[in-house]
Amino acid sequence: MIEQTQTWLRELFAPWVRALDLRVLGVEPGEVRLLLPFSPSLCRVGGTICGQALMAAADTSMVLAIASQLGEFKPMSTVSQNTSFMRAVANGDVNVVARVLKPGRTLCFGEVELLSAADGRMAAHVTTTYAML
Repeated sequence: MIEQTQTWLRELFAPWVRALDLRVLGVEPGEVRLLLPFSPSLCRVGGTICGQALMAAADTSMVLAIASQLGEFKPMSTVSQNTSFMRAVANGDVNVVARVLKPGRTLCFGEVELLSAADGRMAAHVTTTYAML
C-alpha cells in the first residue's frame, strides 16, 4: 500500500503540494505516516518551517489516510481543519501521522500529529473533518 499511496501523492495532488516532497513512511487502513523533509523554501523569517507548510502536509496526509481506510482514492473536500501549533521546527524534518477517527458515508473525522523527526516532540496537533463527494 506504500507504493499506491506514493503514486496518489505523485499523480492526484496539485504541483505545489507535490513540491513539499512528502514521502510515505507507512500505511495501515485509516492511518498514514509521512515525512515532510526540511527545505529552506518551507521556512519563514527566522528559519522555522512555516505554519502553511505544516497545515498543507496535515491536510494531504488526512486525505491519504481516508483513502487508505476506503481502500481506494475517492473525491473528498476539507470541511474543517483546526491546527494547534505547540512548538517550532527549525532545520529538521517533520514526521506526520494522520489517523481516521470516525469514517462515515458523508463525513470523515480525523486527527494529525506533526512531530519533530529529531526528538519526536509534537510541533502541531490537527483535527479535521472531510466531506465525501
